Amino acid sequence: MTVSIVVVSHSDKIADGAVELAAQMAPDVMILAAGGTDDGRIGTSLEKVLAALERAGGQAGGDQTGTDQAAAKPGGNGTVVLTDLGSAVMTAESALEFLANPAGVLLADAPLVEGLVAAAVAAQGGAEVQAVREAAEAAAGPPRQPEPGRTEGRDAGPVSSASPDCTGDFELVNQAGMHARPAAKVAGGLASLDAEVTINGVDGASMTGLMTLGAGKGTVLHVEAWGADAERAVEYVGGLVQAGFGEP
Repeated sequence: MTVSIVVVSHSDKIADGAVELAAQMAPDVMILAAGGTDDGRIGTSLEKVLAALERAGGQAGGDQTGTDQAAAKPGGNGTVVLTDLGSAVMTAESALEFLANPAGVLLADAPLVEGLVAAAVAAQGGAEVQAVREAAEAAAGPPRQPEPGRTEGRDAGPVSSASPDCTGDFELVNQAGMHARPAAKVAGGLASLDAEVTINGVDGASMTGLMTLGAGKGTVLHVEAWGADAERAVEYVGGLVQAGFGEP
């Protein structure tokens, strides 16, 4: 089983569309939408969010509200929740209070679309729930302020003052280059490793940062990595690039 993801939005169309996009990159991950009010207006619904969280955690059955992948099974490895606006966060927090077992549910402070895609790719790769949340939050770049009780990790950026533990150079061979899907694969996978990584000078765990490179076919990606998983991180990026990210 993989970590499941719940998307809470004020709009059912935004939630459904974001889930549809992320599902293209993570077909084995349960991604549930909880958007809009019960009567289809703009807003949030405690009942919708609670139903999605219960289904995601396998804590309850019943009909699904919103969009999900038909073949997905309820996740047992935790749930990450992404929201759009402030009141959606409050609705999600309220829903947690009604869960029988809220311990495995983590709220991510992340941009909805970029964070969702990065989280979905990380979950598809088998990352644990904390790593999936970190992948989502890395899509926003370095956090403004660390939360109480949470230590600064990969979001703090690479240790550029020290020589990298491992490096590699890889030429993009896929026609479209570093667009959204490859960037999500790279960022999501690196978020689950114990390594700080830069690719052509940007944070390798940031989907948005990778896309700003504008790297097309033939561009050489210079990868530098620090930490216990530095070699694995470079090999991971190199494997994706050399395989063309599974694209023509």
